[in-house]
Amino acid sequence: MNTAVLEKNSDKTEIKQLLAEAVKAGASDLHINVGMAPVMRINTELILMKKDAVTAKQAEEMVLDMVGTERFKIFESRRDYDFSTYIEGGHRFRVNAHYQKETAAISFRLIPNKIPDINDINLPKCIAELTILPRGLVLVTGHTGSGKSTSLAAMIGLINKTSSKRIITLEDPVEYAFENDKSMIEQREIGSDCPTFESGLKHALRQDPEVILVGEMRDLETTSATITAAETGHLVFSTLHTINASQTIERAIDIYPAGQQNQIRAMLSNTLQAVISQTLFKRIDKPGMVPGVEIMLCNPAIRNCIRENRIHEIPNIITTSRKIGMQEMDMSIAELFFKGMIDREDAITCSTNPSRMEKTIMPENRDNFLKFLQS
Repeated sequence: MNTAVLEKNSDKTEIKQLLAEAVKAGASDLHINVGMAPVMRINTELILMKKDAVTAKQAEEMVLDMVGTERFKIFESRRDYDFSTYIEGGHRFRVNAHYQKETAAISFRLIPNKIPDINDINLPKCIAELTILPRGLVLVTGHTGSGKSTSLAAMIGLINKTSSKRIITLEDPVEYAFENDKSMIEQREIGSDCPTFESGLKHALRQDPEVILVGEMRDLETTSATITAAETGHLVFSTLHTINASQTIERAIDIYPAGQQNQIRAMLSNTLQAVISQTLFKRIDKPGMVPGVEIMLCNPAIRNCIRENRIHEIPNIITTSRKIGMQEMDMSIAELFFKGMIDREDAITCSTNPSRMEKTIMPENRDNFLKFLQS
């Protein structure tokens, strides 16, 4: 559609107003699809707003209002476009505009306007210790909406509060907006501040950072540049859309051609410091969400498994290394259940072994399980 013919009507749906209502309702997401009213996601549930159905013209006007004429042309050409927007009160949103059935559609994710405190988001204590590492690669993984961005923001926020570091973030788009505290932070948005993750990483190495955040290791070029940055003495944080440590390592290696995979195993075994895998649960004790977390810390046994392509042995090492801070996902889920934070059905459904979880979380096991965690 030619942007020149888009006319603004007095009866159009105001996107800023919809976003403000979503914030007030406590929504994490807002979705716009032609032919139906806007839909909010509140604590995992989809809620239809009491609004008229959005028309094709209104949906395109919403995108145009947020990105302007020139970037709207890019959206029409690419058919997908990622960016961020904000409303009064400091509330920011990560936005994906896209086409479906030849009409514009929009997905918003609310980015809280306060940097999360690492002590307030139910992450294991050992994760804070990763922020004082001098170098290496820390990966936070999970499906979309699993809280990866929140955990990364909390870790960067902790560094900012406690250390004098130069931190560079490469994001698509920029999500949490940091203010300099003890550290100096530069946030670069892919597409506006730099063209690609690969380009941003290449130049970041010449910009004197101690800490680099890479929004996502999404392709070979970005993955290679991220590992190289960690290998050359920087502390690098990044994400992958994987569900556990073993799958994360396999994904990072498999992205390379077969002839390079032995080399990357050696590099990864030396540079990887930890993999944190998350999934979010709806809380039953109070409104909100809480993460279930698997933690793999790279001790010599893990490094040998990576180097020698014995990835299948990693889950057992995680299970037997609880005393040094490692944690399997099912233990984390069972702990959340026994502490009254999540319901039984979610605990069983989201576990890696539902039949075992069903036996683990029997009421008679509660006291022994909690004592075991404290031992």
